[in-house]
Amino acid sequence: MSIDSTAPAPVPATGGLDLDAYVRLVNDEVGMPLAPDQVACDFDELPEWDSLYLLKLVTTLELALGRRVPVAEVLQARSLGEIYELAVSG
Repeated sequence: MSIDSTAPAPVPATGGLDLDAYVRLVNDEVGMPLAPDQVACDFDELPEWDSLYLLKLVTTLELALGRRVPVAEVLQARSLGEIYELAVSG
């Protein structure tokens, strides 16, 4: 049995989106300034956060992951970290 070195590497359980990539996605695609240490902050601690960012984030995550994000659960989240966990646990 031979090993095909051209075969793609397995995709991580995160759908290929690690936490660093998620922070870049929020900054670059969603347009909201976010430092890595703010991911776990409650939304009340993020002065920039509003419902328009939420809509943009859900849409951007769905495009990046190639699947739907559980919006009903996302609406219950209290931090961007919780949304990340919901999105990548898929």
